[in-house]
Amino acid sequence: MWDYTDKVMDHFRNPRNVGAIENPDGKATVGSLACGDALTFMFKLGADGKIVEAKFQTFGCASAVASSSALTEMVIGKTVEEAEQITNRQIAEYLGGLPDQKMHCSVMGREALEAAIHNYRTGEEAVVQVHEEIVCTCFGVSREEIERITRENHLHTVEEVTNFCKAGGGCGMCVDAIREIVDEVNHTQAAAPLPSPEKKLTVLQKIKLIERTLEEQVRPILRKDGGDVELVDVDGNTVTIAFRGMCSGCRSAALTRDNVIATALHEFVDPAIVVVSE
Repeated sequence: MWDYTDKVMDHFRNPRNVGAIENPDGKATVGSLACGDALTFMFKLGADGKIVEAKFQTFGCASAVASSSALTEMVIGKTVEEAEQITNRQIAEYLGGLPDQKMHCSVMGREALEAAIHNYRTGEEAVVQVHEEIVCTCFGVSREEIERITRENHLHTVEEVTNFCKAGGGCGMCVDAIREIVDEVNHTQAAAPLPSPEKKLTVLQKIKLIERTLEEQVRPILRKDGGDVELVDVDGNTVTIAFRGMCSGCRSAALTRDNVIATALHEFVDPAIVVVSE
């Protein structure tokens, strides 16, 4: 028997938000009954642009039910952009952890969320593009998906990949191909040049990089909902911003600042940056 946490068992025995939503804003089905797990996830937005309702229907093991149930709780109260930042590891952590062999259930939850958001934005029902190279034909896992899962979860073995997405867990014909992909991803990450600690940005370079990050990584997200952000001041590692448009006065502005803007500046400029609002 799997070593499940009490929280996993609670969500399995008492799943939250099971069912369907009439006229959902976003809906998607991922997985396959033939593969043993399938999940339909849907959500509805309120007048303030936040997710007010999320429901699921799933076929699978205790981890699949618990991960789906947890996901609905995690997204309610968030904007689409905030929900989009949820990772499969966060779903697992929300449940107090999952057995290694069941991590694919949290990945399925994240994929369902991604697909439902894609459906909300485009009206399209599928995210996977026909040109993607399928590596594992038993479970329909593409090269792009294996690369992403390996990179995001810092995987190093075929067994770990199988735990996260089932690829390689069928006939085994794709094991060598998966191993090559994993080695390639890890080699690329290891070869990536690290920033030199002695080389510091000048004040002007730092401001330009902050502006570029806001323009390329943040504003496209905010403008989808009629909002915007302005750089007000840079004092050392303290970056002062002001929200504009629909973001001005929004109750979730602080979450957007901390989860979207600060995260982008930490990744592309400096992890020590502190973002404050005007």
